[in-house]
Parts: sequence; C-alpha cells; structure tokens
Amino acid sequence: MSFHYFAGAACRALTARKDGPSLYDVCDPVLSGQASGDPHLAKFYKTALGNPALRVLLRRAGLPELRDEAKLTRLREALVRARDDAEPDWAAVGQPIADLVDTITLDHPKPPPANFVGAMPAQSQIDGVIRDCAQHLLGSYRKNGFLPTYAAFNLIGDPDFRGRELIMALTGLNARGYKNSSLLFNLARVFIARSETRAVVNPPWRGIAEPMWEPMQIRHRSAYYDAFFIEALLSYIETGLASPADKSSAERAIADMVDFCVNISREEVEGIGGQRFNVITALAPPPHPRFSRYFAQIKQDLGFGVYVPDCDTTACSISAATQAGCTDPIIDQPLLDFYAGYQVHAGVNEPRVTVPLNDNIDYEGGVATWIDNLKGERPYGNDLDPTLNLDILEVSFRNLARWNILETPARLATVHRIIGFQKRLAASGAFANPRSHIYYLPELYSAYFGRCYAAFLALPLAAQAAIDPDGDFDFIRHRVLSYVKGELMAAEMNVFDAALALIALGHLGADPRAFAPALNVIVDAIGEGGRRGPFRAYEWNKMKTPTRILVGGPEVTSAFVLMGLAVAKRAMAGR
Repeated sequence: MSFHYFAGAACRALTARKDGPSLYDVCDPVLSGQASGDPHLAKFYKTALGNPALRVLLRRAGLPELRDEAKLTRLREALVRARDDAEPDWAAVGQPIADLVDTITLDHPKPPPANFVGAMPAQSQIDGVIRDCAQHLLGSYRKNGFLPTYAAFNLIGDPDFRGRELIMALTGLNARGYKNSSLLFNLARVFIARSETRAVVNPPWRGIAEPMWEPMQIRHRSAYYDAFFIEALLSYIETGLASPADKSSAERAIADMVDFCVNISREEVEGIGGQRFNVITALAPPPHPRFSRYFAQIKQDLGFGVYVPDCDTTACSISAATQAGCTDPIIDQPLLDFYAGYQVHAGVNEPRVTVPLNDNIDYEGGVATWIDNLKGERPYGNDLDPTLNLDILEVSFRNLARWNILETPARLATVHRIIGFQKRLAASGAFANPRSHIYYLPELYSAYFGRCYAAFLALPLAAQAAIDPDGDFDFIRHRVLSYVKGELMAAEMNVFDAALALIALGHLGADPRAFAPALNVIVDAIGEGGRRGPFRAYEWNKMKTPTRILVGGPEVTSAFVLMGLAVAKRAMAGR
C-alpha cells in the first residue's frame, strides 16, 4: 500500500465520530492505576495496548452497545476478576469479551481470478533470480552472523479466531501471562475491527500470504528458521550456479546453522516411560535468539516468558542436519519412539490437545505440537497442526534405515497412523480450509506435502510399498495438485504464493508447462523488496493466539523463492 493509502486511512481513523466508550474508557479505570492482584495484566495493558501511538489511533473507536451501563459494568467486572482472582474462572471471565468478538466480521483473502500466462520466462531470468536470492542470503549472513527472521503483530486477529476459540484458548493455555495477553488482545481487536482503524491495521494485499508491514517487526533467530535456510542454501549449491567462493560461503553458513540447530538449541526431555530424548527447542536460551534488549523485555511483558521445545522444530532441524551430512549422535535417536507419546489415539489421549482451535478435523493419528520440558512446563497447552505432521513423516523417510522403521512394528505403525491422518484431510478437502491449520496456510501445507512426497519417492520401491501399501500418498498428491492448480494458481498470487506453488508442483510431478504463471509472478516482482532484498517479507507461518502474529522476513522470502526456482529448474531439466 502507498503512503497515500495509509495517510488517508489514518486521517479517517483520527477524525471519525466517536460512537460509545472506547477501549481506554473501558480499561483505564481497571488497569491503568496502581496494580493490584496479578501485576502482569496491567503491565501488559500498558505495554501493548496503552502505548501512546495506539491510544491516538483508537481514541475515537467506540462501541455503541457499551453505552448500556449493565454491559459496560459486566465487561469491567470480568477484567477485575482476571486481575484479582487467584484462580480465575477463565470461561466466565472471557465470555463478555467472546460475545464482543462474535460481533466482528473477518474473512480470509479471496484474490480475484488471474489471467492465464502460458509463456515461460527465459532460463537466464530464472537463474538470475536464483543468484539474487542466494546473494541476499549470503550477504545477510555475513552482515548479521546469522539469517534473521521477523515477527509482526496484526492486531485485528485471525479470521478463524472467534468467541468460541477465545474461550478454548483461555481454558486450554497454561501460562497466566499468555491468557492475559489473549484476553486483552481480543478485546482490542473488537475496537479495531469495528472502526476506521481497521483500514490502518489491516490493509488489503495481493494474493494469499500476508505481507509483513513495517515497522512492527521483531528480529529473532530460531532453529526452525535455520533448518529451512539450510535447505535453501543446499538447493543453491545443487543448482550448479554457485561460484566456488559462494559455494564455500554457503557451506560455512550451513555448518554453523546445523550446529545452532543440533547443539545450541538442544534440550533434554522425557518420553514414554521416562526415557530421555534430545529434542530442539523453539527458542534457544539468551543471547542466541538475537533479540535486542528492548524486544527481549517486550517479549517478557507480553507473556512469552517461557518457551518449550516443539515437535516441528525438532523434525525440521534433524531433517536439515541429515541433509547436510551431520553425524552428531542426536540424529541416531529413533524420534518416532518419542513422537508416539504425543500421537493422538481417539478416545485415549485426545485431552492432550487442550487448545483445539481446528477441531473441524479428526485428530486420530496426528502428533501434537508442544513438548513438555523437564520441569513439566506447558505454557501453551497443546494443539495439533497438519503441516507439522508432514515434517515428522519427511524426517522419518530421510532416516528410515537409521531408525530401523521398517524393522520395528511400533515405529512403522506410528508412520501409518500419521499417513491415515493426512489421507482423511485430503479425502474431506479439509487441508484446503484455513481453519484446519494452526500455524500455516493451505498453500504452505501443499508445498510441505511436496517436500514430504519427494523424500518418500527417494526411498527404494520395497520401502515405499511397506510404508504406503494402499497408495495413500498418490491419493493425497492428486488432491493437493488439484488445489494448487485449480485454486491457488487460478487466482492472483504474490511472490510467496508463487514460490510455494512451484515447490508443490515441482515435487509432485506436475507438467513443467504449469509452472509458467508462478515463474512469471516471481520474475516480474524482482526488486519489490527495495534495499532490504530482492523481495519483500511475507507471512510464512503464524500464531492465532494471543493475536495474529506473523513470522517471515525478506530473507525468508528469498529462501523460499530460491527453493521453488531450484525445484522448478530441476523439473524442467527432466531430473
């Protein structure tokens, strides 16, 4: 969006007629004075919602129904209970806010149909973009000593997160600070979504993946991100386009990132029966995440004080290390034995999923996200994401022989049950519904399925038959290809959409002629990132609680474009 768009939207927000009490009329009497009870609630309010810039923007955003003194009193009483009760009844506390959340209307992006472009860009143009993306990654690594990723808050929240989901979060999350932030963020999003401020906070965009607007971005580092940067640089080397110097630089960066994943981010946890496993934590201890001192304190104030390991970061890190030829003993662990303890058995351990925001899908066979640390902390409760389960399959295929999966019936059964979970998603079409996903978009699920399918096809035919005796992978492949070609690519795409489409199409064996629309989107957009890189930052993954938090960055876009073009280049060459 242009400066004129934001200037006009801000002007309308600042001059709108106030129609009822504002967020600050509601909260200031309860949370802006001397703190009592739980101090975090007031601290969060002052830090995140009471800051001067947001106060100015929201000062004329009012809700007419709160002119009713009884409704206003009920809302304030809920905030008082959240602040003062030692053990709040979170369902009761959240209900007045949930009722307000249900008055807002948010929709997922619906891009208009795109004109079909059948002409391919020149191979030299594709190779030029690959080199530009690689130079961006290598240059950023030299400058920063790592490859940064960014988090950005969209205060309007997620379209799938309504009043019902708020109550789920408040009753299923464990950390009180996280409950506090979820409660207040969701109250704020009502005032934003029902006022002129909406256009400032949530401007329209092209395609599906959301651009990450300046300036609310928090730079950080995680093993999950490093794992995909490793894959991107490996794909650059495999293209044959890297000069000897660039190949050497890429190999040094890969080695450092592997070390960050499997050593610096390593954490010991307990599996079934008390057996110890080494897993990979979402955020390594300071100073490794590379937060600035300011944002490290903000993170604490917002309720993100404790991070625990997760199944996805562990799977992707071990996969990347495996691909890079790492021989650390952590790779020898049969992780499927650990994952089996987090796998849902219908009617047996479904209570492990305490935050079932995507309960429109059948969890049977899926593996939950968050791992209890040795202290037994579980700040986010637990949820279950389909894309995460693809990553578990992918790392299992890469380590099939090392983990003796075919020779161990229990491990093979764990794999079969995850595949069954994925087949039901494909058969119902639920994989294409954004609500089915906790941290990702359907287009990213499609790309990650392609990545998983490629690892499956790399196995010997006998192993493929043992893993997938009923041809479930081919069934899912057809459904995913139909979505990518018939829905994603039939509409206008942005660069990140196009990169994910290419990853899916290339790995799933689509006719290379189908690549043309996505290739042209990427080639035509080169330079959109300005001084920060070849392309701008887009949504890679997200949180739905405590509000919509996007993760991505210019380097992330370059990594995924590089991977998408490398896959397409290989497919067009018939390899």
